Amino acid sequence: MKITLLQPKALGSCLVIALLSTGCSSRFMQQEPLSEARYPVEVDSPLGPEHGLRFDFTLLVQQLDILILEGAELCFPATVVQAHGRELRIKNEIGSGLLYDAANDIIIQRRLLSRLEKQLNYVNEHQVCELAKTEGMTSPGALAEKVSQLLNVDNQFAVGSSSLNPKYIIRLAQAVELIKDIPQYHLSITGHADDQGKDADNVILSRQRAEQVSRYIQVMGVEPSRIEISAVGSNEPLIAGSEMSVRLINRRVSIDVIDKTIRSAGEGDDHANNY
Repeated sequence: MKITLLQPKALGSCLVIALLSTGCSSRFMQQEPLSEARYPVEVDSPLGPEHGLRFDFTLLVQQLDILILEGAELCFPATVVQAHGRELRIKNEIGSGLLYDAANDIIIQRRLLSRLEKQLNYVNEHQVCELAKTEGMTSPGALAEKVSQLLNVDNQFAVGSSSLNPKYIIRLAQAVELIKDIPQYHLSITGHADDQGKDADNVILSRQRAEQVSRYIQVMGVEPSRIEISAVGSNEPLIAGSEMSVRLINRRVSIDVIDKTIRSAGEGDDHANNY
């Protein structure tokens, strides 16, 4: 058998003819773009040091919130104030692009919170924080007033929602820590709504808000028998008006701290025991 070798020029012509006849030229000569799913990070916006600082800062904010929830603000109020101040400073530094300063303050804040956590663990284990918890509250009235302030701050809700915001959950925990072991203190929770929607729907929504707060308080240690719930819909706004900011304020719960001991001595005066 005789084999004939094609010259390079003839071979090239054959390849061109074959490609054109099979339609392969469009598949090989036109390359498809790369899939975004395979390359999720955009080249034009790479992750920089600011993203890492923001992540570290978020973790520190959450750590401080947890420490406060565990009683740090009651036992070490000065340290918590210092931590809040540095937290605000770091936030401003990151927002202003002062990344080097923010990094240094994050290191300092991390050390501060680590020391605070160790101190809090110690006092909780040895139960030596009782004086700090009642400092400045020498009378039952002063204690009830402090609890009332905690229960009625950051107590707003989103439109049509009964979900509690994280700040208010922390306030509830702080208040419950003060009164859960004082059985004569009862709580009267009233749910509110803004002026949008139907009255009947607003009453239902406001009750759901009061019930949600009650559930959290019970989980934190207050017996259900010490909690009363009511709902008024949009009938008792804190501020009159239809502006967005006013409506936000009116989407709330209001909580009265009731001292049953004072009620017994007040001979039916329901207002003498509310704070």
